[in-house]
Amino acid sequence: MIKIYHNPRCSKSRQGLAILEESGKEFDVVKYLDDNLTEKELSDIIKLLNISPIELVRKNEKIWKEDYKGKELSDSDIVKAMIKNPKLIERPIVVNNKKAVIGRPPENITSIL
Repeated sequence: MIKIYHNPRCSKSRQGLAILEESGKEFDVVKYLDDNLTEKELSDIIKLLNISPIELVRKNEKIWKEDYKGKELSDSDIVKAMIKNPKLIERPIVVNNKKAVIGRPPENITSIL
């Protein structure tokens, strides 16, 4: 099953959702700002993306700059920061079985459909 981790207020996330809608495939929408991810869920997504946790962080967010930037953080600390502050998670993320991509640019999504 395809899942999109979606923030309706983000234009790239809305574009990613449109790509999925146009694909005609079934998918689930996870509004991760409303339904917080668990540490395990986020860690599993990071593994599927084949990146380190810091690569999923939106480093221009005010909360990152004020509370985390410049600090020595472990991967676990970074995952916990994203769980506590889901606005820090890059979006959209699309997962299709054992593959995942960050939809920046949104066209990345077509590579796993």
